[in-house]
Amino acid sequence: MKKAIIFGASGFVGSQLLLELLNHSDYKEVYAVVRKPLDFGHPKLNVLIGGFDSMPKLIENLNVDEVFIALGASQNSKQSSAEFYKIDHDYPVLASKTLKRNGAKSIFLVTAAGANASSKFKYVKTKGETERDIIALDFDHTHIFRPTMIIGNRKDKRPFEKIGMKIWKFIYPIFIGKQIDYREIDGKDIAKAMVNAASNQSKKVEIYNWREMIQLI
Repeated sequence: MKKAIIFGASGFVGSQLLLELLNHSDYKEVYAVVRKPLDFGHPKLNVLIGGFDSMPKLIENLNVDEVFIALGASQNSKQSSAEFYKIDHDYPVLASKTLKRNGAKSIFLVTAAGANASSKFKYVKTKGETERDIIALDFDHTHIFRPTMIIGNRKDKRPFEKIGMKIWKFIYPIFIGKQIDYREIDGKDIAKAMVNAASNQSKKVEIYNWREMIQLI
């Protein structure tokens, strides 16, 4: 049985992912790094509370088999560009580097459709740089999940994000190109795809767009 750690467990995709991991028979322990306590407990769950500055200390001696990262700033966030980059790039890369050094074999990362380190657009450029730098860490297996628009029932209401999603539906193909398999996907399905991917790992690096994620659920 395996041990896993998840970053972003209080987010929409991350919360679904945490439940999938806890309910899966392959996992004996699941660590969740969050900024504040979760509102439930589980025999397999170990909650580590901390932010960017305290995270390295929390995990410096932690040994897990698999790393799951579902971090990201929300579309209505008031964070500066530097804070956005810290959450979407620096935090995942630093955490991954530490856990790889401690023996982790596989990593599962949520980015975005069209992620491209050479893009002129900040969002997809940042996601692309995160992918690039995590792949460079040379895990035995690196799994990258690239959703476009994530749908589903959220606990928190985000009216501005809903409006943004409607607009994004029309302009996103211009940014990422028509070759991308563009479809909406439920956060629950992303979580299921990530956990199912962990049950059958063969390739060194695997990229999952909408079609590949749907095939996994």
